[in-house]
Amino acid sequence: MLVDEFDVVVIGGGHAGIEAALAAARMGAKTAMFVLNADTIGQMSCNPAIGGIAKGIVVREIDALGGEMGKAIDHAGIQFKMLNTRKGKAVWSPRAQADKKRYRDYMKRVCENQENLHIRQEEVVDVVVKDGRVAAVKTSLGVEYKTKAVVVTTGTFLNGVIYVGDKVIKGGRMGEPRSEGLAEFYKRHGFPLLRFKTGTPARLDGRTIDYSNLERAPGDDPPPKFSFWTEPVGSYWFEKGKPQVDCFITYTTPKTHEIIRKNLHRTALYGGLIKGIGPRYCPSIEDKVVKFPDKERHQIFLEPEGLDTVEVYPNGLSTSLPEEVQWEMYRSIPGLEKVELIRPAYAIEYDVVPPTELFPTLETKKIRGLFHAGNFNGTTGYEEAAGQGILAGINAALRAFGKEPIYLRRDESYIGVMVDDLTTKGVTEPYRLFTSRSEYRLYLRQDNAILRLSKLGHELGLITDEQYRLVQELAKEIESWKERYKKEKVTVSIGGEKRSYTVATLMTMHYDLDKVKEEFGLPVPEHPYVKEEVEIELKYEPYVERERKLNEKLKKLEDTPLPPDINYDEVPGLTREAREKLKRFRPLTVGQAARIDGITPAAVTALLAYLGKLD
Repeated sequence: MLVDEFDVVVIGGGHAGIEAALAAARMGAKTAMFVLNADTIGQMSCNPAIGGIAKGIVVREIDALGGEMGKAIDHAGIQFKMLNTRKGKAVWSPRAQADKKRYRDYMKRVCENQENLHIRQEEVVDVVVKDGRVAAVKTSLGVEYKTKAVVVTTGTFLNGVIYVGDKVIKGGRMGEPRSEGLAEFYKRHGFPLLRFKTGTPARLDGRTIDYSNLERAPGDDPPPKFSFWTEPVGSYWFEKGKPQVDCFITYTTPKTHEIIRKNLHRTALYGGLIKGIGPRYCPSIEDKVVKFPDKERHQIFLEPEGLDTVEVYPNGLSTSLPEEVQWEMYRSIPGLEKVELIRPAYAIEYDVVPPTELFPTLETKKIRGLFHAGNFNGTTGYEEAAGQGILAGINAALRAFGKEPIYLRRDESYIGVMVDDLTTKGVTEPYRLFTSRSEYRLYLRQDNAILRLSKLGHELGLITDEQYRLVQELAKEIESWKERYKKEKVTVSIGGEKRSYTVATLMTMHYDLDKVKEEFGLPVPEHPYVKEEVEIELKYEPYVERERKLNEKLKKLEDTPLPPDINYDEVPGLTREAREKLKRFRPLTVGQAARIDGITPAAVTALLAYLGKLD
């Protein structure tokens, strides 16, 4: 029975589904979001945090395109930090702890109040395809909704199975039903399905934790924010003095490892129940103990889940051990000797479609108007999901309007790097984004996301005229100051010898604008974002140009042969993952190596340097 008609249907209300639905609706498409439970829109299923290395940059890119994740975490954040500040600003990345209930409530409210967006609590079990394109969706109640485009963002829900020791529960998240019908649709239309797994730690009662001897991990002051539009508008920093909560650090012990080893056969993974492939960069604690047997302890972050709850998230302690063993294991850790578990840890296995089935627009190659985003593409993380979600939502709306879809290039965004990796290399394990995956990481920084992508966001109607006008004004001011400093010269005494340099050159010599003002009395930008960006761009400009030239050279060297007897253990600069993949696949050329999942641009550069091709 046909009940209603939509331009775009989004299946799922997680981080990918939210950005997809909001983007399509804000572009003027009549959009429906179908969810199994309308109360869990925006639920943080695992860690109560947004951002991290590369991930924080993606959140700012989403914001620059007109998305919502940055605003949500600025609203719901309870601790904010800038990571990697001991390194160059090219790899800085913001991260924030969230009040997960406040985050979920914010996202639900935004979706409910978004014009053109209609929420439906129904399970979609089939997609109707006519003449090779999407025509409608059908629900478990037999209701049919006509549509021109569908975005599937089922996360861990498609045929999800939860494991706690040898206990097996069908579900997409603990306590929530899984999605089953759609798997048959994909099989019927010849899509391959992979089985992946992930996991989450127990939630602890913070009142039963002894923090007295634990290491305090406070936030930054001033704290970084994610959205350029959160007060103060036109900056990526909050004002100093923003109230924040502390996290705490503890460590596993030899006793912890002994308990785990003794019960390995009782875990779902090592007991043989789980067949799916887990995330390399977010392993369970039993995986860490097995793969790093000589390591005496593993760091654990105790992260509060909100201001109005006692629940604490022990980051680094995901497991599928039986619940009674979990109690013993957690209590073997300093500070947790008397801890009580509110919710047990568990592993979850679920279906994904290989992302090589997609164009870089995230539309499937087999069916026009069908898009995929999020964990369903084999990725991990809220941020990776949201980044795919906004791109899929934009392109679904464009498809519904009969317009050409867009794609994001590797040299303009980390979202583009991720999507290109997924659709060209595919996935052999859950994908996580890192700065090392980009050959343009000196340019794709957290500080310039708004300058890189707001023009596209404005063209799509997701950034308002007023917002874009502000960005243009700031960009113009930044360029004006840069040009001034490239011409303005000062005399500096180095080693007793006086030399004349432009201010721009001084920026590459460990100077900042405050030092320039203090030593030479020169004026500096008053707007904090302009000042920050002028400093960074002048400092990095010669290195960005060097990066560009190197990338041009790398493209020309793709056909460089790799010796069949090359010993990858002797190649400096390769990660453990890169060595494993290269040994397994034994590529014949550098180009073939570059297309292997897990081989980053940094690994390619290391290979070429080893072969003496970068001189």
